[in-house]
Amino acid sequence: MAADLGELLVPYMPTIRVPRTGDRVFKSECAFSFDSPESEGGLYVCMNTFLGFGREHVERHYRKTGQSVYMHLKRHVKEVRFPLRLNRDFNGEDYEYEDEAKLVIFPDHFEIPLPNIEELPALVSESRPHRSALLNAPSAYKKQEPESWEEEIQVSRHARSLRQLDNGVKIPPSGWKCQKCEMRENLWLNLTDGAVLCGKWFFDGSGGNGHALEHYRETNYPLAVKLDTITPDGADVYSFEEEEAVLDPHISEHLSHFGIDMLQMQKGNGHHTDNNARPRVSEWEVIQESGMKLKAVYGSGYTGVKNLGNSCYLGTVMQVLFSIPDFQRMYVGNLQRIYDYSPLDPTQDFATQMAKLGHGLLSGQYSKPPMKSELIEQVMKEEYKQQKGVSPRMLKALVSRGHPEFSSNRQQDAHEFLLHIINLVERNSAGSENPSDVFRFLVEERVQCCQTRRVRYTQRVDYCIQLPAPIEAATNREELLAYEAKRKEVEENTRAPPQPVRARIPFTACLQAFTEPENVPDFWSSALQAKSAGVKTSRFASFPEYLVLQIKKFTFGVDWVPKKLDLAIDVPDFLDLSRLRATGLQAGEEELPDLMPPIVLPEDTRGTNGPTPEIDEAAVMQLAEMGFPLEACRKAVYYTGNMGPEMAFNWIIAHMEEPDFAEPLTLPSMINPGPSASESPMGATPLANSPPEESIAILTSMGFPRAHSIQALKATNNNLERALDWIFTHPEEEEESDAISYMADTEPNDNTFSNANSHSDSTLSPDRDTSGYELFAFISHMGASTMSGHYVCHIKKEGRWVIYNDHKVCLSERPPKDLGYIYFYHRLSSS
Repeated sequence: MAADLGELLVPYMPTIRVPRTGDRVFKSECAFSFDSPESEGGLYVCMNTFLGFGREHVERHYRKTGQSVYMHLKRHVKEVRFPLRLNRDFNGEDYEYEDEAKLVIFPDHFEIPLPNIEELPALVSESRPHRSALLNAPSAYKKQEPESWEEEIQVSRHARSLRQLDNGVKIPPSGWKCQKCEMRENLWLNLTDGAVLCGKWFFDGSGGNGHALEHYRETNYPLAVKLDTITPDGADVYSFEEEEAVLDPHISEHLSHFGIDMLQMQKGNGHHTDNNARPRVSEWEVIQESGMKLKAVYGSGYTGVKNLGNSCYLGTVMQVLFSIPDFQRMYVGNLQRIYDYSPLDPTQDFATQMAKLGHGLLSGQYSKPPMKSELIEQVMKEEYKQQKGVSPRMLKALVSRGHPEFSSNRQQDAHEFLLHIINLVERNSAGSENPSDVFRFLVEERVQCCQTRRVRYTQRVDYCIQLPAPIEAATNREELLAYEAKRKEVEENTRAPPQPVRARIPFTACLQAFTEPENVPDFWSSALQAKSAGVKTSRFASFPEYLVLQIKKFTFGVDWVPKKLDLAIDVPDFLDLSRLRATGLQAGEEELPDLMPPIVLPEDTRGTNGPTPEIDEAAVMQLAEMGFPLEACRKAVYYTGNMGPEMAFNWIIAHMEEPDFAEPLTLPSMINPGPSASESPMGATPLANSPPEESIAILTSMGFPRAHSIQALKATNNNLERALDWIFTHPEEEEESDAISYMADTEPNDNTFSNANSHSDSTLSPDRDTSGYELFAFISHMGASTMSGHYVCHIKKEGRWVIYNDHKVCLSERPPKDLGYIYFYHRLSSS
């Protein structure tokens, strides 16, 4: 058999590679679908690229690459070891598996059965090292890389055998403070002896005197839990001996030893509730509708997203996006075209991975009800009835690559991730349909000089409205005041705090707060040509097809620690924003002159070489240490707006051949001072509708044409980061575009949106500006911070509300609309 096997593979040996360190081996999931070795058709792993493909996609890879040899992996469920255990993980240790592997040679599908995987090393064949190396190689998502999240936090080696002293210590529900000082923040409970001690600043960013670490050095008791992180879902555990955050699978038992029952806890104010009290129904229970028998649903559009570990922010956002027809049409409607034109490595292609997830959610292939025979022994175990859901590993790795937050395994803000995805969709939709245009709208900003009453109107693009939540407008204000008084009364003792009172705020109050005029800091009035008081109001210059509203529930306490406001808002099912429509310049209003503030030079900065600009000297020294001339480093940091040494380094590379590269920095305004004082009163220079020269210099230093850079800055209200994104999504046009750009640079704005954004006129045209909306989805957050807790979403489909809680998809009985964090409205038809 070995000789025959070697002969069959000889013609293909040049195409077969051995996985090396750094190679990503995709042996757990298809690049185009969610097929895996457990799927009916198994998984085919290319012996050259190590990409995995399901049965319906492997032929495409063969046709595109000509690669003929694949390892076919098939996994069979052999036995359920603990059939009576509740809340099991479908991919956990409850199952024993029997793995099957064979080589398949295309196009004839010639199969070469292989012995048991454990016996592979005994094969005497030229190809044996290749096969055994592939089977033993770690999966692409098991590697310890910045984009990996599955094994970033390990189970502590002390968790299973942790010794706990029977010293009678019971932790009270409140009134905690360090046993060695008066610290009441950043407190850690030692899980061996129950000592409550303060940590150091590097534990979570807050202060402390390090008494918890000193206690470990004295006792060698290794594990401690942060008191204000304990929730029904877990807690933050630190191992002093291992010097890192760890997982404790037995945390519930370890806390119970000190009188803390995790199952009875609720996240709020850093404390847990008294076990003898009858607590208010918590936010966790209400949002998840955990007290009800929810009916599971299956099929197209009802597929769950498996939580990869603090990834529910991604799952909820993608569920909502793929309930929108424009995203369905773009990625799922064009599925075959996207797959056919995908690059050789589809795991690194944004459109492919979006199409893969969209098809997984909408096809119904991964959301099928269990067979009746499977429910006979498990009819009383609701968890067994839930679907497995799809695992967005490839998409998460791709969209989070290089991002310091989304590439981690920590919980993230769903609102920030939504904007991140919209940004990626725009970048990857150049020259084609952009589904994120359904969120795009124009905001008209009106700024008024309080002294002269003159005004200026500008417009900017936005995708989401952030609504303030004015606590002072709460309808139960007296109840809130009574609660606060009682809370302060018991703050210094160890009795349980009173049950928190949730502020109830009318939605109209949130809209009113959004429309209220706000002060403009450091407002310079071009009418007075001096600093003055200014106020700004915002209105809708156009209305989006899909309106996103975020409730500003998160704020910072006096100690700079993020906290969440506990409030409920009576968000309506139907919304009319007609009173928020922009009006433009009104009769009787006088515009502020188009003048920019003069450059003010303090006397002590005047010198022969002009003013001394504000420069990040630390960044200058980092560059100088690399061997570049000091003056060149100063120019690089200045012309890149003090945005860090990396950006300045790019400027240096682009300008190091220039003759004045190492000359001292001289401000552009001193080289070309512009109009004289006689031409422009009091030294003010005409604005000429041009962005700041410094911003233009930053973009041109990156290699972008000056005209295109000016277009980008105008289109984004001179926001440098958004201007960079605009350039990537709006490739430079031919001569016609240059002519338009020239006109935009030389002709007055006339209070209209810049010609650079004329491409979006079709999506923002007045005849589509219906201001009536209907609520169709909302994302809710449970927990005290966006960096912790859990997200779920509710989506209205076929006239009924559905709750998506990770892989669990059920009909909603009581959608908690008043506790949402992000709301999604669809514009009603004007007919």
